[in-house]
Amino acid sequence: MLTIQTESLEPMSSNPTYLDYADEVEPAPDPAPRRRGRRVLKWFAIATAVVVVAAGATGYGFYWQLQHNIDHEDTDKLIGGKRPPKLNSALNILMLGTDSRAGANAKYGRGMKNDPPRSDTMILLHLSPGGKQATGISFPRDLMVPIPACRRTDGTSSPAATVGMINSSFTNGGASCTVKTIENLTHIKIDHFMQVDFTSFKAVTEAVGGVEVCLPQDVNDKDSKLHLTKGKHTIQGETALAYVRDRHGLGDESDLQRIKRQQQFMGSLANKVLSAGTLTDPKKVYDLAEAGTKSLTTDKGLDLGTMVKIARSMHGLTAGKLDFVTIPVAAYAPDPNRVALLQPDAGRFFTAIRQDQSVEAAAKKTAAPVSVRLYDATGRSSTAAKVAKQLKAQGFQIVGTETMKTRRTTGVYYAQGSQPQAAALAAVVPGAKKALYPKAGPGVVNLVLGTSFTAVKEKKKAGIPTLEGEIHADGDICGTGT
Repeated sequence: MLTIQTESLEPMSSNPTYLDYADEVEPAPDPAPRRRGRRVLKWFAIATAVVVVAAGATGYGFYWQLQHNIDHEDTDKLIGGKRPPKLNSALNILMLGTDSRAGANAKYGRGMKNDPPRSDTMILLHLSPGGKQATGISFPRDLMVPIPACRRTDGTSSPAATVGMINSSFTNGGASCTVKTIENLTHIKIDHFMQVDFTSFKAVTEAVGGVEVCLPQDVNDKDSKLHLTKGKHTIQGETALAYVRDRHGLGDESDLQRIKRQQQFMGSLANKVLSAGTLTDPKKVYDLAEAGTKSLTTDKGLDLGTMVKIARSMHGLTAGKLDFVTIPVAAYAPDPNRVALLQPDAGRFFTAIRQDQSVEAAAKKTAAPVSVRLYDATGRSSTAAKVAKQLKAQGFQIVGTETMKTRRTTGVYYAQGSQPQAAALAAVVPGAKKALYPKAGPGVVNLVLGTSFTAVKEKKKAGIPTLEGEIHADGDICGTGT
């Protein structure tokens, strides 16, 4: 794991954008409670259940059992009022995973047993008609948005908030409140929601016989209890749960980095479920459908019969047509540990989804140059000017340069929400390490040129879509990292 390290140095510039970097001091702890960061990909258990129900729910007894596994919530009644219009036949299903510790989930945090549940995972599954395209759109838990007033299932109401973390909408008013919050934010009509918990996720990974993942390094994390060696593994049950919950052992410990890892896991799971070997095995079909519908809550309109109809309408869907993206975000200025929508990119992306356009089309609409602030710690004159010229030629925007008297290691430093921009910059700076640095600020990536720096790598195209880490379900699981 790479970390940025800070030290107290005398400022070499009165410019407020000046940064002091060092290489060996641990970053300041995230003030957000660690327990709130534990999320899992429960939602995809339900997506897979929809597929297998369509393939195998032929017996009345089987159908009756699955139907009675599901609880329902009257979302239309709870939201009421005017909602976004339907523009086409595409379906939008909001997948919610909760961190409830009720019942069998208590083992994952008994001290939280009586806490109100939060929505750990929010994925809007956009299904184009006929199975021509499916897109899983991640909404970061730490996204700061307006939270509307909501009616609860017990008849009470929650107050509106000018701004709050998007997952607080679930705590305030349940799944229907999260539906209302996302509809208000995106103006995308959400047709249905599905809500599940920790135990369902484990059961689905076991029902498919495990999911293949690829680790870039050995992991021995005492918090998540994840202990795996570098390379490929097929994991299920508790190990799979530990993998998707892991915070400290993999990546840069950011919310967005973990979302990317979870998207890769979902893609690998989808690839296995959509394979002929899974869908033609009656026992696997039954086990997967049973696991996927257990502990499931949906809107009133999404009963098992509707799920079957949806699954049959998606008969043309293959893993190659399933993509995962994260909405365009940047650091939230008042708190660098949170993120906000990156505009106008987010607005353009939501418009593309409303119009049922492909991920590629949405990415083109949200493509934006990367803004870079240079810090020259090479000790060589004119290096910064030369690098600035090279980066500009590749499409990067240079927003400022500084000279650092103390020598440093070459590195790319970025705030929460700027991971894709940092990755694009690091790709053209050989040997640069990447690390979170909250003071980098929203929308800008900081490049420190160290003594080992030689030259900018030639690359024909530097600008990147601001759709974070697009993942293809049929892609190489070791090709995109974690």
